[in-house]
Formats: sequence, structure tokens, C-alpha cells
Amino acid sequence: MTGFFKYALWPALLLSSTGLTGCYAQAGNTDGKASQSQREESKLSEAGLRLIPLTVTSGTETHSFTVELAKTSQEQARGLMFRTELAPDRGMIFPFVQERMASFWMKNTVIPLDIIFVRSDGTIESIAANTTPYSLDPVRSGEPVAAVLELAGGRAAELGISAGDKVEW
Repeated sequence: MTGFFKYALWPALLLSSTGLTGCYAQAGNTDGKASQSQREESKLSEAGLRLIPLTVTSGTETHSFTVELAKTSQEQARGLMFRTELAPDRGMIFPFVQERMASFWMKNTVIPLDIIFVRSDGTIESIAANTTPYSLDPVRSGEPVAAVLELAGGRAAELGISAGDKVEW
């Protein structure tokens, strides 16, 4: 591409590759302003992943997090690799299309993580706490799960999160 054509298409290509539509308007919204929920839905992490709210209910306690949504196989393969920090109220959720036995490793993962395996009913099946950075040893679920949640290493124990607790996003 050359000249005007190249520069005229660049913004459209950029928006389509990031999954953004560039427009918040929808039926019933005549003032052109985005609602709070629309703005929250469009928030992206530094890695370009959608940020969503997630809660873990442990007994009478509810713990709130903002997590990156790793939906595609490419996003899930990269996960939290190469990150040098993870805030205590942040994490990443890996939802699966179908329940499956999950196996993760820590290759190229700089920080320790709590890897939390979540059943289809939202209950925690098990937690692999403080996994070892750079380890090639597989970390596996004990049964088929619907999702995996990763938090900063030690955070689950710090908050009293355990198997049987409920995860919602």
C-alpha cells in the first residue's frame, strides 16, 4: 500500500486487530455517551486483554479482583509469562469451551502464582499454591475443570481461599 490509501486504512486495521469497534452507540442511547458498564467492558490490560471483575466467595467473605480474560488459545498459551509483577487484586482467568483436565507449567513465568482450578459450577476444585517460576513441571487439575484462575503467589492462602469456595465472573 502506498500514499493516502495506506494511511487511511491504518486506524481501521488497528481497531479490528485489537477487537475494538471504536463506537459505544447502541439502541436507546441517543446522547452518544457510553454508559459506565460499556466503558468497563472496553477496558483492556497492558497486554491488550479485556479486564473483567471476578469474585471469590469464601464462607461469608467475598474477595474482589480485576482479571484479564484469556479466551483464545494464543492468549491462554501466553498467560502471565514474562510479567515481573502482579498486583494483589489482579489475576487472569482462562475459561475453557468444554470442561477438561487442565495442565499448566511455569515456563517463562517470572513470578510465583497460585493456580486455581474451577469447576463448571464455579466451585474451586483445587489450588496449586506458590508455583515455582520457570518450572517445566506440569501443574494439573485433579478432575476436568471449566476454567483456571491465576493470582499472585500466596494470595489464596492470605485470603483464606480454598477448595470448595465459589468463583464468579
